[in-house]
Amino acid sequence: MDDRALTARAQAGDGAAFAPIVERHQGMVYALALGKTGHPQDAEEVVQTAFLKAWQGLPNFRGEAAFSTWLYRLTVHAAVDLLRQRRQHLSLDDPDLPPLPAGGAGPEAQVQENDRRRQLWEAIDALPEGLRTPFLLREVEGRSYQEIAQALGVAEGTVKSRLARARARLRAALADLAPGAHQRKGGDGA
Repeated sequence: MDDRALTARAQAGDGAAFAPIVERHQGMVYALALGKTGHPQDAEEVVQTAFLKAWQGLPNFRGEAAFSTWLYRLTVHAAVDLLRQRRQHLSLDDPDLPPLPAGGAGPEAQVQENDRRRQLWEAIDALPEGLRTPFLLREVEGRSYQEIAQALGVAEGTVKSRLARARARLRAALADLAPGAHQRKGGDGA
């Protein structure tokens, strides 16, 4: 049974119809949450929040977009909310910080890599919704241009131009954050 039929049954009061929806989408929701938070425990919290919000919001779901697109948005919002909460309470000795991977690069390289990932997600979060959503659908979820266009109700060309603008903004934002960026922009920096 497809999502549309299952959501209609769940909206009609069949609570058991929601379980197959959860099973079908939990992998995508977890992968998206993990990519957004970078920490398995946070990702699990985001997954629970997203599905809870989906269940609570099901009576208001109109089906204008695919259920997966709606669930995707709920997941992104839950992850952003959690990250905002974490940033407000973050300290270097926080036990909830993800551990550094063992082996490979040294601690300094790992700190730099974690910092680059954090900067990337902050730059993505700073994108306007009209650019952020197609970017995440394409780059995180791996959706095709056609799927994104259908989910957002726009032409494929619009999706491509929004993705190009999102990538350009991200490149510019990350270039400004790169070590020595001010020296490169201003010549020799003297």
